[in-house]
Amino acid sequence: MIQGTASGVGKSVLVAGLCRLLARNGIKVAPFKPQNMSNNAAVTADGGEIGRAQALQAFACGIQPTVDMNPVLIKPESNQKAQLIVRGKVHGRLHAKRFRKDRIALLDTVLQSFDTLQQQYDMVIIEGAGCPAEPNLMDGDIANMGFAQAADVPVWLVGDIDKGGVFASLKGCIDILQDKHSHRIQAFLINRFRGNVTLLDDALIWLEHDTHKPVIGVIPMLDLDLPEEDSPFKHEQASEKQHQLHISVIAYPRMSNHDDLDPLASDADIQVSFVRSTDELQPCDLIILPGSKHVSSDLNWLKTQGFVEKIQQHLRYQGKVLGICGGLQMLGSHIEDAAHDAFTSSIEGESCQGLNLLPIHTQMMPEKTLQQVQQTTRFPQGHLVTGYEIHHGISHTDESLFPFVACSADNQVWGTYVHGLFEQGEFRQAWLHELGFKITNHTNQQDRTLASLDMLADQLEESLHPQYLQQLLTPKV
Repeated sequence: MIQGTASGVGKSVLVAGLCRLLARNGIKVAPFKPQNMSNNAAVTADGGEIGRAQALQAFACGIQPTVDMNPVLIKPESNQKAQLIVRGKVHGRLHAKRFRKDRIALLDTVLQSFDTLQQQYDMVIIEGAGCPAEPNLMDGDIANMGFAQAADVPVWLVGDIDKGGVFASLKGCIDILQDKHSHRIQAFLINRFRGNVTLLDDALIWLEHDTHKPVIGVIPMLDLDLPEEDSPFKHEQASEKQHQLHISVIAYPRMSNHDDLDPLASDADIQVSFVRSTDELQPCDLIILPGSKHVSSDLNWLKTQGFVEKIQQHLRYQGKVLGICGGLQMLGSHIEDAAHDAFTSSIEGESCQGLNLLPIHTQMMPEKTLQQVQQTTRFPQGHLVTGYEIHHGISHTDESLFPFVACSADNQVWGTYVHGLFEQGEFRQAWLHELGFKITNHTNQQDRTLASLDMLADQLEESLHPQYLQQLLTPKV
């Protein structure tokens, strides 16, 4: 099990790299995360919903993702409550004041999913969540040491040296966990190091002597083209470079599935900027309204922040607009939530007026649409696209525009429900050409991702202590 000293230290990426390394060596391996908290979700082949990081990790293994790989997914809707997904389906809501009490009841479900994977695979690489040494979260824990204890698995603890204070973080975790859980930590990993590793020799000796835990790898900082689960802003580029296409993504508070933009941001011809205020919205070619976990509240935020006037001005100057999923719903005439269902994406019991830029309206439904997509496009014609849909609302669809739901009469405003739409390079290039943007790159995003995973696996093979690497490469009997 890979745990970390904090969120964002690289647990998800390291698990993906380890999965890739094992898969390349003929090990039948699968990823597992007991509890994930993220609004970036993927859809499994059987119509379930899991964290995007586990879908990436399954891709690294060369297998299809399943709901057992992430049996508990928590999708924040506000500071006080979140939608709860259990084994791929909406299970209700978690409220902050009952968080610890309510989640412990899910431990049996988590262990059942883990057992299923253990029976199917030679090795399961587990990812923790946040930091295990949070005193206020230890009671009822199912994500870190609570799970490790129940499943009886060893732990490698990861610290990010690029954040600073890595030795204090690693030592501090051991001290807080004390003997109750610290004995489960088998070893340390130090991630994202820049420079000559010999500069760390004295500190490594001190840490090992003080904690009686070995440091089994120092992984250098790598330039990887992999999706970030928590931060959408890693791809923002310096403005001095000349780009063929400038895209502004409006980053409203409950933005979701921001990795839809990775294939665009990875293209050298394209500059992608995430904007959070109208002051940041500079002249651009294309404005994208991404997915949203809480469509009506994000739409209201757009209006109160003054983005509606900016979008209208952008269109007057012949700019283009694309709405993806929740962003598509915002672009229609209105969003109707007559069912007053507590699990829909809009504010409970509220209907609202959209931006009226697309000829659609949306009816919120209690049941969430969860489906994978693999189909030939009708606009532009003849390109295979793959992706997934994950949304509550139903909107009128113009089938002649697939994979798009609708476009405006002047072809300036477009909308789609398909996440991952731009991963196929030929379709991405063809649609942008239809809009008048001459983009030369048509590399598939999966090819970029696989290249980065192989680079990471190569580095892990080089950086990990041979004894511990061999533990991973020895399948269970």
